[in-house]
Amino acid sequence: MLLLSFSVVVFCIPSLTYCGVKDLNHHFAPPTKDASEQVGPQSKPAAGFHNLEEIPPDFHKENTVTNVLMGDDFEDEDYIDFDKILEEDEDYINQVDEIDNPVSKGDTIIEPTDPQVRRAKLHKLFQGKSRIQRLNIVNADFGFSLYRSLRNKINQDDNILLAPVGISAAMGMIDLGSRGSTHQQIFHVLGFEDFVNASSKYDKTTVHNLFRKLTHRLFRRNFGYTLRSVNDMYVEKNQTIEETFMNNIKNYYFAEAQSVDFKDPAFLVNTNQRILKRTKGLIKEALKKVAPNTVLMLLNCLYFKGSWENKFPLEMTHVRSFRLNEKETVKVPVMQTKGNFLAAADHELECDILQLPYVGNISMFIVIPRKLSGMRNLEKHLSSESISKWIRGMTNRTREVVFPKFKLEKSYDLVSYMKDLNLTDLFNEKADLSGITAQRILIDMFKHQGTITVNEEGTEASAVTTVGFMPLSTQVRFIVDRPFLFFIYEHRTECLLFMGRVTNPAKN
Repeated sequence: MLLLSFSVVVFCIPSLTYCGVKDLNHHFAPPTKDASEQVGPQSKPAAGFHNLEEIPPDFHKENTVTNVLMGDDFEDEDYIDFDKILEEDEDYINQVDEIDNPVSKGDTIIEPTDPQVRRAKLHKLFQGKSRIQRLNIVNADFGFSLYRSLRNKINQDDNILLAPVGISAAMGMIDLGSRGSTHQQIFHVLGFEDFVNASSKYDKTTVHNLFRKLTHRLFRRNFGYTLRSVNDMYVEKNQTIEETFMNNIKNYYFAEAQSVDFKDPAFLVNTNQRILKRTKGLIKEALKKVAPNTVLMLLNCLYFKGSWENKFPLEMTHVRSFRLNEKETVKVPVMQTKGNFLAAADHELECDILQLPYVGNISMFIVIPRKLSGMRNLEKHLSSESISKWIRGMTNRTREVVFPKFKLEKSYDLVSYMKDLNLTDLFNEKADLSGITAQRILIDMFKHQGTITVNEEGTEASAVTTVGFMPLSTQVRFIVDRPFLFFIYEHRTECLLFMGRVTNPAKN
């Protein structure tokens, strides 16, 4: 599986924020015909396994990385050795701090519109969590809120793809230069305010320092997967940028300031070449043009490639019907395998959850409403609390899994969706970014684009049960044949890397 999110934040007079990913179709083209063409309802599979019973017990123990996915054997000057940079402060993120005014163990009945509801639930989730896990809880909840704002305005049969941690990191960089009500809005909407208020040991600096440590924890080598993050900063020549801002963005987000001429065509050529190199050839011509009044540009790239721990035999891929709604179906290539998988059922939200682990400590969670009409209610109640509940309620057993191959390429201008979340100052003349430059700037576009490909190889992007939540003890087959949600989740830091909705696997 390959997942990639590319961000370009451009500050103009007015300012531009851009985030995008280039077409990766060429990268995933296999040397032979696609499995969906080779294996159909009337065709015979290639040499290999003809049914699930033929899969040997040690099949999943083999190396799951093949030529379909890019190799990880690179050692070049672009790699940042975070272990060396941050080794002196490794225990910082693992510390579990006492919560100020902890929530009572009794049930609290408050109207959902009451601002204390979020704080009460958050503090309950914070109990026993490390600092970095707490930050990722608020990052995920912001991602869910942004997802709902997006879902409310697009067609309900559209696929969705977001990279919550990438968006939060980009907002963190912007916050370093925000002041006054602009800073207050960012901190409130992103959930940083609730995080800081949870403990007297936390302040604004804690948030940015944890993003620095999150980079260290996520983007290390030898974890069995590839997860890379790249940050760059370009400043218009003769433009005065506050030295404190440049130092902070380098210290917390590893973004070096480089003086450039945005009007010079060579800037696009050189920047695209650099992006091409940093993304190992995956992104070509990421920047098409730059507004003439651009004064500052921030680049962020988030790349994930993982291989399934329990891989799907290519020979078992076949064509199957996928239900779009009560009346329509579409034929799509689906993968099939058997193995030990964690799964659970949420009877309150009326959905089933399957965990598909990658080699390493990252998983994809597949969430399927039991009713075709149940997606909206499920989306409405998505939260960090839901994911925590699902993980606690999962049990392990041998299952047969049927799961569609899919590829999504989505692009959004997030300005209107962020405004719906009451993040408004950044996008109008009230913007106070005086911590970046004395010149008046604002953001008039926040474009976010991502790509995910899921195939047979993977992705290149306790047993206690709670009340109303029980394991799928009777389900032997887990068939994904209708619209579903997915989440890419790193377990050690509890970081939500990517999330999305697939309503039609055949629709890119």
